[in-house]
Amino acid sequence: MPKILLVEDNEMNRDMLSRRLIRQGFEVVIAVDGEQGIALATVERPDLILMDMSLPIIDGWTATQTIKANDATSAIPIIALTAHAMAADREKAIAAGCDDYDTKPIEFKRLLDKINTQLSA
Repeated sequence: MPKILLVEDNEMNRDMLSRRLIRQGFEVVIAVDGEQGIALATVERPDLILMDMSLPIIDGWTATQTIKANDATSAIPIIALTAHAMAADREKAIAAGCDDYDTKPIEFKRLLDKINTQLSA
């Protein structure tokens, strides 16, 4: 069963998304800020990371760059999750090292397609 690290500070988003992912057969590990996300990426070695970009302590942009700069975690695909839906935000996420990008509010079917695409790449 693929392991997903969900890095999300909003409790309602975290709860809804983690429950839906578990129902789809994923193992879900949760981090509530960017610092914890970096630490868990290193320890848990998830198959994929869902990274909120607006996080406390260390933001998602910096956390992504840190994870991608570490040889041990650089190959883990990261999907950015953000309420910012501008084209420039997508490019910023890709430039930070994200492998894909999705907007909030989450449309679960679309996100699930992106997760499955990344896991099969």
